[in-house]
Amino acid sequence: MDLGKVIGTVVATRKDPSLEGTRLLLVQPLDEKYEPISEPLVAVDTLHDAGVDEIVYIVTGGDAVSVIPGKRMPVDVAIVGLVDSLSLLDEVDTGSESEMEK
Repeated sequence: MDLGKVIGTVVATRKDPSLEGTRLLLVQPLDEKYEPISEPLVAVDTLHDAGVDEIVYIVTGGDAVSVIPGKRMPVDVAIVGLVDSLSLLDEVDTGSESEMEK
């Protein structure tokens, strides 16, 4: 799973029948500090709940195809969760090599 920020919506007048009733959103992939890390992606909103400016969990590739049980969709990216908060643990100070040799 990766982080992303919803930055827009995609309107498709014609799409695969398996995508009927789904929303397509434009998502900017982010690192753990919420910084953009690549080009924006089109993702299917499996939650029907994600909105613009929300931070979301996304899956890509083969994982995205089967996110809705019993339904296979031709997608590369899917939104599978909303991020409420993110906290990073500080690295444990193990000391330098010279201190460990003593």
